[in-house]
Amino acid sequence: MTRSRVRLDLPRPARRRLLPEYDPEAFGRLSERVARFLGTGRFIVWMTVVIIVWVLWNIFAPPELRWDEYPFIFLTLMLSLQASYAAPLILLAQNRQDDRDRVNLEQDRKQNERSIADTEYLTREIAALRMGLGEVATRDWIRSEFQDLIKEMDERRLFPPERDEGDR
Repeated sequence: MTRSRVRLDLPRPARRRLLPEYDPEAFGRLSERVARFLGTGRFIVWMTVVIIVWVLWNIFAPPELRWDEYPFIFLTLMLSLQASYAAPLILLAQNRQDDRDRVNLEQDRKQNERSIADTEYLTREIAALRMGLGEVATRDWIRSEFQDLIKEMDERRLFPPERDEGDR
């Protein structure tokens, strides 16, 4: 018994499947379009027109052309069938929207965290600048120091009073 060696650098050959394959994203997009249409006034108007035409046809048409007599059981069946497909499609569309909202919320949360970190960094930088400026000699501070020194020297009389030139 010799087994053929399996090559790992090549993809596996496609297996036959019993069930048909479908693209879940395409199905999801279709369900969203259907759900959006079912949530519009246009759908309600068209559904109302179809039901009115159905009922009027099956009441006033010649008996041999009627397909759904008075209790309109076939109409009830069609409406039930429409509802049985509409509900899961709407739920699928809502689930996809929830997934998108979750991703957007996560991105917003990360952006908020970055903004908070940036704000805290800038706050620390501004505080450091303020502390640094507190140690810098400003023009007004130097002027006030000179004025204080002049007053102190006047008080000690280190400088004799100035004489007028005419006294000599």
